[in-house]
Amino acid sequence: MVGLLDRYMSDYEAQKLICEVGKRMYDKNFVASNDGNISVKVEENAIWATPTGVSKGFMTPGMMVKLDLQGNVLDGIQRPSSEIKMHLRVYNENPEVNAVVHAHPPVATSHAIAGIPLDRPILPEAVVMLGTVPVATYATPGSEGVADAITPFCREHNAVLLANHGALTWGEDLMQAYHRMESLEHYALVMMYTSNIIQRYNELNCSQISDLIKTRESLGIKAGGVPPCKPEVESNGNLEAVIEDVVEKVLREYIK
Repeated sequence: MVGLLDRYMSDYEAQKLICEVGKRMYDKNFVASNDGNISVKVEENAIWATPTGVSKGFMTPGMMVKLDLQGNVLDGIQRPSSEIKMHLRVYNENPEVNAVVHAHPPVATSHAIAGIPLDRPILPEAVVMLGTVPVATYATPGSEGVADAITPFCREHNAVLLANHGALTWGEDLMQAYHRMESLEHYALVMMYTSNIIQRYNELNCSQISDLIKTRESLGIKAGGVPPCKPEVESNGNLEAVIEDVVEKVLREYIK
């Protein structure tokens, strides 16, 4: 069993890593200006988080704000972002989470604006490491409504798209939460290419997805959801039988 001292980073380690992740997000164009926020759990009831009104590409450890899981400021000279509410909701809903990242990666955010979830089974890595990414209903950024909107997804998923807003990822540590943000944007980019540019894609079938879910479980990843899938068609004869069955059902509905 992992002890509490092994589970959490020190205050300075957390502050320093938040700055590094913020710089990576800024350099990758996941955030613009003062967008986005990052938090890390350092005690059972305490996190360090990015302050309001600061570019994530130009932060220093001393800028960070320490809060308890009720949102009370414990340490730091700056104010936390109003969006800390959704971070706190993830921590309170899912005790396994030790870090949360919020950003506006362009392609994933475009899916959020369009109301398109990232749930097409086309990339094995996405199925295993990220899972499906639903879209939470819109609420005014910084409001308690955003926290309420993401609540249904905190335990069964590793990420969520925020309608007309951006994306939120979480994990057992900050690097996992950040890498999930990278994976989410890559997944969204591939979905955009295959759906709208190439306009062709092959989805993994149910058997293939089942194997990937087993791989996910063997890696100790407990959440992620299961993408919708189609049963494997073993032969042309079987395909013809499926087509005939569909045609028959359509005709029965038509002549009712």
